[in-house]
Amino acid sequence: MKVIQLYKYLDFNGGLMMLHCSNLQFTNTTQLNDPFDCHPSLIDFSKVPNEMRRGWIPRVIEEMRREPFRRMREEAWICSLSKIHDSILMWSYYSKHKGVCIGLNMEKVRKYLSCMQGTIMIGCSEVEVQYKDIIEKPDYFKDEKDFFYYQISTKAKVWEHEQEVRLFILDPLPKYMRLSPGLNDNKGPIDWKEVRAFSEIGGECFESVYLGVNMNSDEKSKIISIARKLNPSIRI
Repeated sequence: MKVIQLYKYLDFNGGLMMLHCSNLQFTNTTQLNDPFDCHPSLIDFSKVPNEMRRGWIPRVIEEMRREPFRRMREEAWICSLSKIHDSILMWSYYSKHKGVCIGLNMEKVRKYLSCMQGTIMIGCSEVEVQYKDIIEKPDYFKDEKDFFYYQISTKAKVWEHEQEVRLFILDPLPKYMRLSPGLNDNKGPIDWKEVRAFSEIGGECFESVYLGVNMNSDEKSKIISIARKLNPSIRI
């Protein structure tokens, strides 16, 4: 069986923490940098058929059908990975080529993720992102689609260079949640959607680390040292 390797682009600090903690970080979909990502507005709920109205105002039916997708967006946490490690644009996003790209053996990762960490099981398969013209929305009442899958996997074509593959958890269990850097519960209520979820994986899952061309020698030494402690056979 062919081993599939996926990659995680990170800035220096993010890469250091991922290797130090040996985990995957999941982010709530409302916190993603693309405001259209996983949004219910990817789907057209407005064309309510006459036979469904039965005295109901179309707008009410529209809102009722949209509501589960709105809730799903608030309850889903995603770990974004890529099929490639050599995207110039992706490297540019992360500290102007001063970051890292970590290669993961997904056959080994799945063994750690195939357990209940939220209200659904993750790790049995990955969701491959489909890049589309999101202005052309599928009709909820006519198109035959798995609309939840469509919502979680669809992005605008402008992001196609990312070649993204996603892992996701719905409603992660509290023991997997951790405060994001900079959040302080002493300053008032915390928006739970800003909290990250972390799934621990074994050191053998980490197959490679690519170093940004602009990373300084001290940073390189730190990354290499912690990577080899995690997995002595990791490729640098």
